Amino acid sequence: MTPALWVVIPAFNEERGIEATLEAVAAQHDTDFAVVVVDNTSTDRTVEIVEKFAARYPLPRIEVITEAQKGTGAAADTGMRYAIAQGATLLARTDADCLPAPDWTARIRAGFDSGLRLVSGQLVPRTDEGVSWLDRTIIRVALELASAFGKVRSGNRDPRYLGPYVMTPGCNMAITAELYVAAGGFPRTAIEDLHEDRALVNAVRTITTDYGLRRDVRVHGSNRRVRAWGIRKTLAWYADHRYRPDVVDIR
Repeated sequence: MTPALWVVIPAFNEERGIEATLEAVAAQHDTDFAVVVVDNTSTDRTVEIVEKFAARYPLPRIEVITEAQKGTGAAADTGMRYAIAQGATLLARTDADCLPAPDWTARIRAGFDSGLRLVSGQLVPRTDEGVSWLDRTIIRVALELASAFGKVRSGNRDPRYLGPYVMTPGCNMAITAELYVAAGGFPRTAIEDLHEDRALVNAVRTITTDYGLRRDVRVHGSNRRVRAWGIRKTLAWYADHRYRPDVVDIR
């Protein structure tokens, strides 16, 4: 029987970290869900690692599909629509460099049970990547400031919007299948072209007010951009890509 909840994980050349992500997903207290990893034409061992992991851990069920169009938006959208085609009614997304908390799926279900159709989770910096406490603290403060600023920025204000803006990280969000389809899904874009998570949230805001932040839905996100670019350039990248490096896909 197909579970109601599917977790979508887009991945591109994630051989160094995706097993840790899968371990965190497999360690969920609530395992009544399926996983689809969307390989974005990786050139490393990403697919091999996922397939070997899936063979060792039958629960939750893990499938691998491919999306040839490069981009987090394209890969995530393909995964969401694949899950819907398999019978999913609830969709969650994290990324292949993230570690969901052990109660992540259980808290997502609680969010849906409370009446939300879009659940925005709390993003917490990982502590296992050699990034200093100060830089991690700056990132956490910056996320809170960005969330507050998002409510007043001109790009998130429009008479069509039924409710306030809620920052929703693509690596920690969940949405009902019917709302995902009604909102048009993630734009099928490259990571450097558009924040696909913000675009989806703003589309949802034209349809319903049944969305909101759940701080108990926690995912530990990677700091590898901080490690590669430094804190200032990383913040500039997330601020509408004001910093645009030659190599975006940091590994």
